[in-house]
Amino acid sequence: MIHLNFIRVTENQVVDYAQKELTDYLCRLLREEITECSIPVEFAYGMPIPGLAVPEANDLDDQFQILASPQLIQISGSNPRSILLGVYRLLSETGCRFPMPGKECEYIPAIRLDQLNIRLCEAASFRHRGVCIEGADSIENILDFIDWLPKLGCNSFFVQHFEPEVFLKNWYSHKYNPLLSEEIPGREELEHMYRKIDKAMAVRGLLHHRVGHGWTSKAMGVPYACAPAVTAPAKEQKPMLALVNGSREFWEGIPSNTNLCYSNPKARDAFIKTVADYALSHPEVDYIHVWLADEYNNVCECRSCRSTSLSDQYISLLNEIDHTLEQSGVTTHIVLLLYQELLWPPIRQALVHPERFTLMFAPISRTFNRSYSCRGPIPHLMPYRRNQIALPHTLEENLAFLEAWKEHYDIDSFVYDYPLGRAHYGDLGYHTIARVISSDIRELPSLGLNGYISCQELRAALPNAFPNYVMGRTLWNSSLSFEKLEEEYYSVIYGSGWRTIKEYLKRLSSLSSSDYFNGIGPRINSEQAAHYKEVQRYVEESYPYIRQCIKSPTPFQKIFFTLLDYHAEYCILITKALAALAAGCAADVPGAWDSFMKFIRYHETEFQPYLDVYRVLEVGTKYTGFDLDIDR
Repeated sequence: MIHLNFIRVTENQVVDYAQKELTDYLCRLLREEITECSIPVEFAYGMPIPGLAVPEANDLDDQFQILASPQLIQISGSNPRSILLGVYRLLSETGCRFPMPGKECEYIPAIRLDQLNIRLCEAASFRHRGVCIEGADSIENILDFIDWLPKLGCNSFFVQHFEPEVFLKNWYSHKYNPLLSEEIPGREELEHMYRKIDKAMAVRGLLHHRVGHGWTSKAMGVPYACAPAVTAPAKEQKPMLALVNGSREFWEGIPSNTNLCYSNPKARDAFIKTVADYALSHPEVDYIHVWLADEYNNVCECRSCRSTSLSDQYISLLNEIDHTLEQSGVTTHIVLLLYQELLWPPIRQALVHPERFTLMFAPISRTFNRSYSCRGPIPHLMPYRRNQIALPHTLEENLAFLEAWKEHYDIDSFVYDYPLGRAHYGDLGYHTIARVISSDIRELPSLGLNGYISCQELRAALPNAFPNYVMGRTLWNSSLSFEKLEEEYYSVIYGSGWRTIKEYLKRLSSLSSSDYFNGIGPRINSEQAAHYKEVQRYVEESYPYIRQCIKSPTPFQKIFFTLLDYHAEYCILITKALAALAAGCAADVPGAWDSFMKFIRYHETEFQPYLDVYRVLEVGTKYTGFDLDIDR
């Protein structure tokens, strides 16, 4: 029996959690060890680490040193979170793998004590390494994902909105799945879930990102939710709303999608006060995202607003928020957004205290068939026309906006990207999208960006979670090759035949298209239709091998082969619908899509952690071109 004797442990909840994790996992690693001994363990943080540059900000920039032997384990980090990251890095060096959220998906080998000889000294390649919640999620999905993040080397989680109510309700209402009965939690239970999420982040020391959209509606006194307003705007609210097409109303009936009249002093003051009050009452939040409405071509057309740009108004608001927080001694970071109209940089305004701010580039309309590394010459900016903008589609058009901002705002920044938010459903093998993620991350320094936060579904693991694995591992160490990660991941989950499975998934990726499913390009595409038909033939040809693999793996590997089995039928059904759509066979589309919807709805509870049924149907019917058979 091995005992760990922790010494010189500073009182800190993250360090306490790191101690618990090291104890639990080492007991599992050394489960066959018969030696009876006690190993001293030393944790320390905040001191310089030999051989590494002093971090710019100890609390934000992660680095650690690991010295482990049968006689002594020492982990030193730049902050408490870095100690926890060091624990997981030590475990990975012993052969542990964390290929997917959930304890049941962890691979923990058995080792001897004399194999514990590790010397590592590492610093994260990027400051910002995390994920933002999307989709339909149970509380277990969210907590499992938060638990998984630091095991991959990530340090951040973004709870979009004031509370994650919409994402929890999407699941517990079983949105778009009429086969399941609603089980929406009451207000008290929801509040309990919210606090469990906050605590899960806190004990791991994850950088806490919060809010984003919702400030405009909250400033109007409307409780934020991604839902239509119950009533029309009140008389006193109307002057605060953007004037669009001669009217001041909730945009398409949804307050959170409605911009304010940012030249109206009452609207400005309400917006500033709302953000400042939130920051004052939520010291646990490290990064507050201050965004405007979540729609475009709906900005105010009054004479005063037309005399300036939306981005200039935005920077002016941020400066006033900064001034209010400075007077209160609040040091919370503020994230400013490059998105929709805010892609165009300000003309006159500048940040007074840029050190408080982090710039977030959100190229939501980009292609994912190509990586940033494949970009060509950057064009001139598209001209701005109030309420007549078109979103950029090419990589080059998107990056033109980033370059324009960077000319005058050389501040802390990261990309807020969407490969696992919509585009991944179009990549049936998850291989191309994983390679694009790897290449994009390795390209970030050339774009002047210090990290990556993925806006994505948390249930994005069909056929596996390789894209997220690549994301986390590469954000920690950008020198890791894609090929090394392929072997590291596939060999553990698929065993000795991993190369055959890898080639199978790679072939599926080559025949599918992220852009087509994401609504980019013409819907009639005879070449893509032929590819989708080839997917069906290839999957049917490969299916006997998959079925054979299910019979003989370890219990751990059976999880992944069972997913492959389900995924095979999924691929056949979805490509029948996609082939009909791309071939222009309109009469065949409804029946094929209906068969696919029935299949994934029927199996949702069985494969709930791996496929977000709500989200694939939302994307397929909002962007790809299919019809939803129930009300939204």
